[in-house]
Amino acid sequence: MTKNARYILEIINESKSHLTAEQIYLLLKEKNRTIAQATVYNNLSCLYQQGLIRKISVEGQPDRYDNVIRHDHLICRKCGKISDITLKDLTAILQSQISVPILSYDLKINYICNTCLEQERTDHHENTKKSF
Repeated sequence: MTKNARYILEIINESKSHLTAEQIYLLLKEKNRTIAQATVYNNLSCLYQQGLIRKISVEGQPDRYDNVIRHDHLICRKCGKISDITLKDLTAILQSQISVPILSYDLKINYICNTCLEQERTDHHENTKKSF
């Protein structure tokens, strides 16, 4: 594994959030000023293909990267916020329903976060006041 790949893996594994390639690039640039964005993207691709990191894809947003410790994700349909949630491991249940080996699964639960729900209430309240 290259030095840059090790740094990227370290950044992802130590992060408390779900970083984009751009955020990883900016953090890595603090250690290596000459790093190119293409190097970050290429290393992320390799780390993902090797199963060392997870890629979280949400429509309309840049991919985000996460550690491989088993957990699932809540994704706000309004703002795109991603939160970790740990649910019962479903591997055995899923495996019993298909005839090929499962390498892993990625459960994404869509919801509306409290911040967005509150904003909806505020917007609805403001629109109701304007109607009168």
